[in-house]
Amino acid sequence: MITMYTGTTLRTDLEKGVFDRFRSLPIWRPSALVGMLLGDAVRFTISLTVTALLGLLLGWRPGGGFGGFMVGALLILLFSFSLGWVWTFLSLVLRTSGSVMGVSMLVITPLTFGSNIFVDPTTMPGWLQSFVEVNPVSHLVTSVRAVMGGIDPGASLPLTIVWSAVLIAVFGSLTMWRYRDAR
Repeated sequence: MITMYTGTTLRTDLEKGVFDRFRSLPIWRPSALVGMLLGDAVRFTISLTVTALLGLLLGWRPGGGFGGFMVGALLILLFSFSLGWVWTFLSLVLRTSGSVMGVSMLVITPLTFGSNIFVDPTTMPGWLQSFVEVNPVSHLVTSVRAVMGGIDPGASLPLTIVWSAVLIAVFGSLTMWRYRDAR
């Protein structure tokens, strides 16, 4: 959910003219966008660390040990980074930060609640189970639970990596195209 703020922050910076100033500097043109996304990766890492520490304080012990935890954490960071490109593209297409937040919520809410995060998919109606099976968030959750739990993630791990790569390739390209043509 915190990935949505990537686009909202960018849209706010665009509205205030921050990126116009960056464009006037003799720097690699996309450096401001890439730097913003890498800065968000730091924020995601802090969020992940706080959540893991709180879980450890409450008694959670990853069955996959430190290695399993690190693989799961890297998967979360990779997927978060890839979603950041979606919101970055939206911020270049939509006109206000509020609209970026609204559309982001419209996209992320069904992906989150129509996944296996909160409920076992076998208890869901058949049509919803079909959506859960192809939902990239479900693949991420299954992969992270498996590697942190010390069990084989099966096909969910490569699917998570493929989904992340596709999101970065598609929305990274669209973002750079839109940013280049934005005035």
